Amino acid sequence: MVDPWQPRSFAAQVADALRAKIESGEWPPGHKLPGEVTLAQTYDVARGTVRAALDILREESLVVTFTGRGTFVKPETT
Repeated sequence: MVDPWQPRSFAAQVADALRAKIESGEWPPGHKLPGEVTLAQTYDVARGTVRAALDILREESLVVTFTGRGTFVKPETT
């Protein structure tokens, strides 16, 4: 899924793919994302790349991470 010939970084490409799942509703608010290792295997990237992608999504307030529990799609606030 990650294209090495794209000018965007691998982390940005993974973040794009994860964001698409969130925005399409495939991963609704409160949904627990797969673990870093699973995501790394899915997108054929290093675990550090997944961490960087999750950092991007956290900065965008799309996900929230709880130590020891995992990363979740952030619930919508009204």
